Parts: sequence; structure tokens; C-alpha cells
Amino acid sequence: MFIVERDQNIPGKREIPQDLGVAEWVRSSLGFDADATQARVLDTRSKRVLLNCTRQWGKSTVTAARAVHEAVSNAGSLTIAVSPSARQTGEFVRKAKEFASRLRMRVKGDGHNEMSLAFPNGSRIVGLPGTEATVRGFSAVALLLVDEASRVGDDLYMAIRPMLAVSGGTLWLMSTPRGKRGFFYEAWANGGPTWERVSVKAEDCPRFLASHLEDERRTMGERTYRQEYGCEFEDTTSAVFSRDLIEAAFTSDFGPLDL
Repeated sequence: MFIVERDQNIPGKREIPQDLGVAEWVRSSLGFDADATQARVLDTRSKRVLLNCTRQWGKSTVTAARAVHEAVSNAGSLTIAVSPSARQTGEFVRKAKEFASRLRMRVKGDGHNEMSLAFPNGSRIVGLPGTEATVRGFSAVALLLVDEASRVGDDLYMAIRPMLAVSGGTLWLMSTPRGKRGFFYEAWANGGPTWERVSVKAEDCPRFLASHLEDERRTMGERTYRQEYGCEFEDTTSAVFSRDLIEAAFTSDFGPLDL
């Protein structure tokens, strides 16, 4: 548990100029130099964002930086980060704590939530493991982050969406695909124009070595590689017919039959 002590001289208490983009603030204040796609994600003004990205792209770092910016720039705001496990949630909060320390903010527990950051301006970042029992009771959330969304259950997703009902807050779903199932896939494939979709394949990431990717392809096999590094939603191996084939068998072109 972490809380920021009140210190009138800490840089993080200064207001962020309105004309300064999030990516630029993150670079200058947090020391994180985002690549072009990461900067696009940080700077988006969309209320609904789907980030379909390769493994090891840095989504946890990007979202932690975005969460700290929200806390510093929006006084009294609440950011909730949900992950499938306590370990993953703890890693997110650890990264957010590290970014806060770069603002020379001393942090400790908020007294209410095991994994949290509280800021002098009243803002909070709270990390929750992915169980329905842990997420209820929060409201007026400004920023809701769901990490590894393809591995978060649909029931949990439906339980956290009402957190945004009053605030009209922002929702980010971030994940590597895990087959053609679940809310993350449905939002990506059928969510319509409400969502801004960002796809980042390994080949598009400047930090990946081509030799490493070739070795991964040989080791994993083509199907697994396309999912883990190519951002493709693959059918489950146990399915007799592919989802695309099943959906193609249905049509709305016919009216009711007259019997």
C-alpha cells in the first residue's frame, strides 16, 4: 500500500500545461521515452481503447505512465487497474510507484487498499486482482484499465463496467489474444466504432530482434506464434469447425417462414 506524503515542493504537484501531450509529459517528467505507437496510445483522447499487442511490448509500462498522468493532472480522480492475478496487479502498481518516485514523491499505504497509490491532490490509483469479490464498491472511476483482458472473465468485466456510469470515465482493454472468445475478442471484432483499436505486432516493435522472433516461430509453431506475437485471434484447437465458418452459416436475409 502506498500514499504520497504532502510536500508543497514536489514537482508532481505543479499543474500540467494543457497544451502538453501525455507522451511528452511522460518523457520529460517520468523519463519514459515512448516509441511512436506507445505515444499514440498515451495521447489518444478516445474514451474506449482496445490495445491488441504482442507479448513484451510494454503495455504495463504504458498504462502505468498513463495512470500517473491521470492522477497528477486530474485532482481527486480515481484510477482502477484490474489484472487476472494479484501478482500482475502488483507489478502494475510497482511500476506506477516507480514513476511517482521519479517525480520525487515519497509513497506509502493509503490505509484502505492493499495495492494503491494516493496523491497529495486527492487522486488515487488502486490495483485489484481479477476476482469479482474484490472489484465491487468502487464508483466514479476516471480511468479503468484492464490488463491481460483476454484472460479476465466475462462476469468480472460486466461487474466493473458500472464503475464508469457516473463519471463517464475512460476504459482501456489491453491484451494479447487468446482465441475467438470472451469480451476482449467480441469488442475487437464486433464492438463497432465506439472503440479505438490499436494493434502492435512484434514485427512492428523496434525493440525486438528479428533473429529472436524467428527462433520463437520455430519453437512455438506457426499458430501459437501468430497469437502471441502476431496479434491474431486463433480458433481453439478443440473446435471441430472454425468460428468464422459457423458465423458464415447464419444469415438475416430471410424473413419468417409461412407455415
